[in-house]
Amino acid sequence: MQLLTTRHSRAATVRTPGAGARQRPPAPFAAVLSLALVLAPALAGCSSAGSSSSDAKHPGGTVVRVPQDFPTIQQAVDVAHEGDTVLVDAGTYRESVRMTKPDIVLRGTDRNTVVLDGGLRLVNGIAASGPGSAVENLTVHGYLANGVLFTGVTDEKLQQHGAGGSAYNPLDTTRFPALQGFRASGVTAYNNGLYGIYAFDAQAGVIEDSYASGGADSGIYVGQCKPCDTLVRNNTVERNAVGIEITNASDGLTVVGNRVTGNRVGVTVNSNDLEALAPQHGAVIVGNVVTDNNATDTPQQADGGYGIGIGIGGGTGNQVRRNLVQGNHAAGIVITDPPGHPASGNRVEGNRTTGNGTDLVLASADPANCFTGNQPAVQSPDDLENLASCAVQGRAAPPFGRATPVQSPPGIPFSKVPAPPAQPSTLDLNAPGRPATGLPGPVDAGAYPLPESADALPKH
Repeated sequence: MQLLTTRHSRAATVRTPGAGARQRPPAPFAAVLSLALVLAPALAGCSSAGSSSSDAKHPGGTVVRVPQDFPTIQQAVDVAHEGDTVLVDAGTYRESVRMTKPDIVLRGTDRNTVVLDGGLRLVNGIAASGPGSAVENLTVHGYLANGVLFTGVTDEKLQQHGAGGSAYNPLDTTRFPALQGFRASGVTAYNNGLYGIYAFDAQAGVIEDSYASGGADSGIYVGQCKPCDTLVRNNTVERNAVGIEITNASDGLTVVGNRVTGNRVGVTVNSNDLEALAPQHGAVIVGNVVTDNNATDTPQQADGGYGIGIGIGGGTGNQVRRNLVQGNHAAGIVITDPPGHPASGNRVEGNRTTGNGTDLVLASADPANCFTGNQPAVQSPDDLENLASCAVQGRAAPPFGRATPVQSPPGIPFSKVPAPPAQPSTLDLNAPGRPATGLPGPVDAGAYPLPESADALPKH
C-alpha cells in the first residue's frame, strides 16, 4: 500500500495548475501583502471616521466592515484589535490574508458570495498564526498552497511551502510552538494546490460544518500536534486526492460525523519522520460516512493511492468505530506498517464495512491491532475478525493481508475539478463574533451512531 508507506511531496514545492507537477511559488508571500502592511498604520487612525459600522459593538469587540471601512480584508485585519470581528460583504477578494493578532474573527456575510480567489498565483488564502483565530462563512479557492492555514509557524518563507518546512526537514517545535486556539466554521475551500483547510502545528481547535473539494493533497489536514485537542466534525469532503488526512497528530483528536465520499482515498492516519512528533497516536474516528472513494475527476496524489476508505499507516492506539465504509474498490479499512513505524494498538470495531474490494485488511505485524463486529463480507487475511479479535488478548499476529489490486487512473489538475454547488449556511449573523478560545470543549463521540446509509448525514 504505497499510499501509507511513502509521504507525498507536500512541503518542498507547490502544485501548478498544469499536469500535477510542482514548482516553487512565483512570488514571495510577504510581497503580496507589503502594500497592505504599509497602509495599515495610516488607515488605522481614520478607521471609524464617518463610519457607524466601525463603532457598532458586539459583546466580543468592535465590528470592522469590508469594504465599507476598508477596501481589502488584509487592511481590516491589520487594524482590528483582540476580540474584534472583521465582517466581509459579498464580493471577490483577490488577496492573501495573514491573521497574526490574537482572537480575531474573520466572518463573511454570505458563505457563497464572499469569495477569496487566489487566481492560481497566490500561495495561501488565509494564513492564521494568531491564537484564537476564527474563520467562518466564506469561500476560499484557487490558491497554490492552502485555502485556510492555521499554524504556529510564523516564518513567512515556510508558509510559502504550506508551513511544512523545506525539503521535509521536521520543524522545530521549540522555535515554533503550536498555535493555541483555531476554528473554521462554514468554510468552503475548493481547488487549492495542497490543502483546503490545513491545521499544522496547531492545538485546541475545531474544523466544522465546512466543505472541501479539489485539494491536490487533501481536503482537510491535521498534522504535527501533540496533544492536538482538535475536533473535526460535520464536514463534507469530496473530489480531493485524500479526503481527511491525519499525520503525526496525536491525543485529543476526534473526527466525527463527516461525509467523506468521491475522493481517491477517504481518510488516512499516518506516522512518518518527514514531520516532527512521530508516531501518531490516539485519534478517535467515529460516525463518519466514508464511501465510493474511487473518483477519477480528482487530483492524482503523488503516492498513487486509490480506492481506499480508511487507511492507518503506522498509527498507534487509534479507535475506528461506528463508521459506514462502503464502495471503496481496494479496501474499506486497512492497517499497514510503513518503514520505521509499525502500526500498533488500533481498534476497529462496530463499523459497517460492505461492498468494498476487500472490506478489512490487516498488513501489520503487531498483534495488538484488533477487529471486531465490522460486518465484513471479504477480509484479508481470511477470518481476520477471529484471528485478530478485540476480545482475545495475547494472541499471535495473523498473516499479512492484502487489499484488492486496483489500477490508479490518471488524475486531473486541481484547478480543473468542477466547482461545488452553493453550500448552506447556518451562521447567525446577528450573533457576536466568537474567537476560538476554550475549544474544543467537551466531545462526546458516543453521541454519533453508526450511519444507516450514505445519506444519513446532513450535506454541506
